[in-house]
Amino acid sequence: MNAQVIETPQGERLVLIPEAEFRIIVEAAEDAADLEAIRRFEAALATGEEELIPSEVVDRLLSGESKVRVWREFRGLSPQDLAERAGIGEARLAEIEDGSADITVSELQALAPALQVYAEDLLPRLKAPVLEEAST
Repeated sequence: MNAQVIETPQGERLVLIPEAEFRIIVEAAEDAADLEAIRRFEAALATGEEELIPSEVVDRLLSGESKVRVWREFRGLSPQDLAERAGIGEARLAEIEDGSADITVSELQALAPALQVYAEDLLPRLKAPVLEEAST
């Protein structure tokens, strides 16, 4: 490595290296950070703190399909099972799943643990407001 050490008037020592060598060092540090993140994820996956979600499930969630229905089916629960676990009626669950009724906060708080997800994972996607062009 071709490095030069200089000292500032305040006594701070600085090392100057060619840019190509600097980029190699930065890339190696980023690779090490990535490998550590992968190691932590794999450890969390092994203990059950994390889980892998199939792309088909993610696609369904992103497509706007009922998040409650998608998670219920992914967890292998019948509507009856989920309604019982969450303490809500089957008819009410059907309304939530088909979109004919908005989900309440208390229902979110009941359904999320029954589905083993965060309540935020069940919130509907917010639609961006349509902005009208300003007339000139």
